[in-house]
Amino acid sequence: MVYFLHPSQAPRNLVPPDAQRDAQGWRVAQEEASPYALVSSCLNVLIANLEKLCPERPDGTLCLPEHWTFPQEVADQFLEMLSWQGKLTDKTASIFQGNQMNLKLANIQRVKISAAAFINCFCHHKLLEVDATGVDSELSVPDIIHGLCSSSWIQQNLRCLLLDSASVPLNSGLLAFGQLVGLRTLNVSNICFHSEDLADVSQLPSLENLDISNTQITTISALLTCKDRLKSLTMHYLKCLAMTKSQIFAVIKELKCLRHLDISGHKQLCSDIGFYLLQQKDILPNIVSLDISGSTYITDRDVEHFIRNHPSIQFVGLLATDAGYSNFFTTKRGLKVAGGANLSQIAEALSRYRNRSCYMKECLYKLFTETFSVHVSMPAILKLVAIGMRNHPLDLTVQFTASACVLNLTHQGLARGMPVRLLSEVTGLLFKALRNFPSYLQLQKNCLLSLTNSRILMEVPFDRFSATRFVLGWLYRHENPKVQTMVVSIVSTLALQLSREQVSELHEDLFLAVKELLAIVKRKTAENLEDATLLFSLKALWNLTDESPATCKQFMENQGLAVFIQVLETFRDSTIQSKVLGLLSNIVEVRELTSKLMTEDVMKHISILLHSKNMEVSYFAAGIIAHLACDKRPWPFCAAQRSALLQDLHATIQKWPSSRCKMSALVTYRSFKAFFPLLDNFSQPVAQLWALWAVYHVCSRNPSVYCKMLGEEGGLPLLCNIQAHHQTNPQVQQMAVSFLEDFRMYFTTYRKHTVC
Repeated sequence: MVYFLHPSQAPRNLVPPDAQRDAQGWRVAQEEASPYALVSSCLNVLIANLEKLCPERPDGTLCLPEHWTFPQEVADQFLEMLSWQGKLTDKTASIFQGNQMNLKLANIQRVKISAAAFINCFCHHKLLEVDATGVDSELSVPDIIHGLCSSSWIQQNLRCLLLDSASVPLNSGLLAFGQLVGLRTLNVSNICFHSEDLADVSQLPSLENLDISNTQITTISALLTCKDRLKSLTMHYLKCLAMTKSQIFAVIKELKCLRHLDISGHKQLCSDIGFYLLQQKDILPNIVSLDISGSTYITDRDVEHFIRNHPSIQFVGLLATDAGYSNFFTTKRGLKVAGGANLSQIAEALSRYRNRSCYMKECLYKLFTETFSVHVSMPAILKLVAIGMRNHPLDLTVQFTASACVLNLTHQGLARGMPVRLLSEVTGLLFKALRNFPSYLQLQKNCLLSLTNSRILMEVPFDRFSATRFVLGWLYRHENPKVQTMVVSIVSTLALQLSREQVSELHEDLFLAVKELLAIVKRKTAENLEDATLLFSLKALWNLTDESPATCKQFMENQGLAVFIQVLETFRDSTIQSKVLGLLSNIVEVRELTSKLMTEDVMKHISILLHSKNMEVSYFAAGIIAHLACDKRPWPFCAAQRSALLQDLHATIQKWPSSRCKMSALVTYRSFKAFFPLLDNFSQPVAQLWALWAVYHVCSRNPSVYCKMLGEEGGLPLLCNIQAHHQTNPQVQQMAVSFLEDFRMYFTTYRKHTVC
C-alpha cells in the first residue's frame, strides 16, 4: 500500500531556450508547451467517441447525425486528424458522404481505404488538394486518378496532387493525368512512373511544380513542353535515366523559369551531375533553391563560385558531399544550407529530407556526433528527430540512430528544457521502435536507457499500462545484465503509477516478472552485491505488491519471504531495509497472508529494526507490528513476549517527532482503507496510535490530496469516533483532536455528513 517517491532536486518547470541564441528552439518550446487549440481538442473527443456519436448505416458504415454540418476548414482538419491517428477506414470515411461536409483539402496519407470508399466519400467534394502519400495499395494510383476524374469540377480545379510512394499495379498502362488540367503541383516520387507518363504530364497547361524522384523515367526531354511554366523540378535519384550529361543539361538550360531544382543523388547511385552542373555557364538564371546533396566531387570552391554567379540563391543542399565546411556558408546572409558541417546545417537537412530515409540516416548520424556532449536543451532538434522516427517506423537504421540521438538530447537534466507534449510524442515513438525491432539489442538499450529518465517516467503522459506490460516481458525474456538494470529501474517506477485494476490485468506477465525479480534479488544477495540492480529490483517488488493481493500471494508462493529474510541478514543498509519492510507492509495488509509473517525469523528482524535510527525503517517496522497486533491468530511468542513487543512499539512511537516531521523520503499512499481496521480497533490503542500518526503525517505533507482522499474514502467518521469514544486512549484522543483541528478547512465538505 505504500511506496517512496523521492522528490527531484531539479525544478519541474519548462526551461525554454534563449530566443536570441536559438529562435527556432524557443518557438518550438512555446508551441509545444501551449495548450491544443479548442477546435483540435473538440475533434479529438469526437474521434475518440465516433462510434457512439455517429449512427450506423445498414451496411455497417457510419454517418453524421442528421442535423450536423461542418464548416469547410473544420471538415478539412477533421479528415486530417482521422488520417493522422490511423482511424480513417471505409467505415469512418463514409462520414464524408453527402453534403454535411465540405472538403477542399483531402489529406489521406498512409491510410487504408478501398477505391470505392475513396470515390464515394471524397470525389464529390470540390477538392483543391489531395495528399495520398504512402496510401495503402488497396487504393492504387489509377484508382485515385479515375476517382478524381469522375468529377468535372475536380478535373478543372484540382491544384495539388501528392502521390509519393502510392502503388501502381503492373501493366497499368498510361496514367491518365492529362484530364486533371488544373494541376499546378504534382508529386509522383517513388511510384511506377515512366517517360510516357512524363510526356503526358508535361502537357498539363498549369503545371508549375513537379517531383519525379525515384521513378522509372529514362528521359526528361518531355519537360521542354512545359519549359515556360515549370518553376520547381525535383528529380532525386533518377536511377533509370539513360541520357548523357550534355543531353540533360541541354534540357535544364531551357528551363529558364525554374526557381527550384533538386538533382540530389543517392548512396546506391553516386551521381556526378551536380558537379558538372556547377561548371555550366548561362544556366538557371532565376534559381533560388538548388539541391545537389549526395553528389560526388563537390567542393566548397565550386559551390561558392556558382552561388556568387547566382546571387538570388537562398538554399543549397550539400548533405553527403565534401562541401559546406568553409566560412562562406556561415557568413553568407540569407543562405540556408542542408549539410553536415554543423548543427545548423544538420537541422536544415532533417527538416528538408524528413521523407527520404537515405538522407535521414545520414542526418541522424551527423547529429549523433554533434550532440554527444551537448549541455543545452534543443527542443527544435528533438522535434525533427521525432518527425524522422514517425516517417520511417520500419527502417532499422533510422530508428537505431534516432534512438541514440534522443538519448543524447534528453540525458541528465536536458529533458527539463523539453515540453511535456514533445517528450510524450518521443516516448511513444521509442516504444514503437522497441516493438518493431525486438531482437536488435543495441536499439533496445538506447530506447530503454532514454526511458529511465525521471522526468519522462514521472511527468510525461504515455500509455503506462502497455509500457509496463512490454517492459515486464523484457525482464523475464532477456538476461543481459546492463539491460536488466534499466528494465528493473523502469518497472520500479511504472508499477506505482498503475491502478489496482491495471495491475490485476497484467496476470501472467506480472507473475513471471515477480519470479524473475526474486531470482535477481537472490543472486545479488548470494554475491553480497549491493548495486543499482538490487535496489531497483527491491523497489519494483515493493511497488508491484502495493494493494495487489494476487501479486503478494505470488511473492509468497515463490519463497519471497525466505529471500527477503536473507536480504536483511546480509545487508545492513537502511535503504535496503526500508524497501524490504515496505514490501512486508504490503503483505501484512492481505488478511490471508498476515499469519505467514508470524515466524520467529520475521519477528526477530522486525523487533530489531523497530529501533533503527532511520525513521523510515522504524516507521515500517512499527506498521507491521501494528497490523499483526490487530490479528487475532496466535503469535509464535508467548503472551508475555507479545505484550513486551507492543510496549516496545508504544515506547518507540513516543520517541518519534511530531507527525508533521519530514522524513528523508516522502511516504505516499494510494488509499487509506488499510488503516481503517486499525483506527477502529479500540482494544489495541498502540495500533490506533501508529495508524493515526501515519495518516496525520502524510496529510501534513500534502493536505490538499490526502485530506480529500481521507474524506472521500469515509475516514473522517473514524477520526470523529476516536475523538468522542469513551474507550479511547488519552494520547490517541489528543492526537485525533489535533488532527481534526489542524485540517478543519479541508474537512468542511465531508463534515456535513459526519457528527463530530
